[in-house]
Amino acid sequence: MTDVKNTVAPALEDESQKPSIFGFWLYLMTDTVLFASLFATFIVLRGRTAGGVSGEEIFSLPYVFIETLILLISSFVAGLALFTARARRKALTISLLLVTGLLGLAFLAMEIHEFRTLVTEGHGWGTSAFLSSYFTLVGTHGLHILIGLIWLGVSIMFILQRGFTDRFLTRLTMWSMFWHFLDVIWIGIFTIVYLVGIV
Repeated sequence: MTDVKNTVAPALEDESQKPSIFGFWLYLMTDTVLFASLFATFIVLRGRTAGGVSGEEIFSLPYVFIETLILLISSFVAGLALFTARARRKALTISLLLVTGLLGLAFLAMEIHEFRTLVTEGHGWGTSAFLSSYFTLVGTHGLHILIGLIWLGVSIMFILQRGFTDRFLTRLTMWSMFWHFLDVIWIGIFTIVYLVGIV
């Protein structure tokens, strides 16, 4: 009975990992401040188009809605992966993490395609203050997605080579928190940048 309890107990209960967890929370707080600053900058500059295009003219709400769905689904699958990891179900955990990674890559590819299309059409980041703030905000989120995908790949390699350890489960929990955090940030981007910008 004790073994079963230890198998499914959350990794965050390990006392030795508390400093790492606290440090990670501090990191998320600083990232929150960073994105809050970028959101504030965008809100101030979104009307500064320098006589060029506005968000209503260049953004495609259906396209961004598909991006949002992909990221939301990836976040849900990431949560399932963490649950199965705590249960030490290796094959299922790896499969769920791979699905999460593929969805993350699809999201990132769509974001890059959107950027490339805008630049090709002459709406680059240097065209206006509005576009500069847009590319900075959304691009910073995309960079975080890339970091999350690299972290995910390293995690999968660790599982394949060493399996599950308490320390690894703590790190996987932190990765999951990071991925959900990016999900929340994207909801803010979808609402403030795209939804308000188009409607």
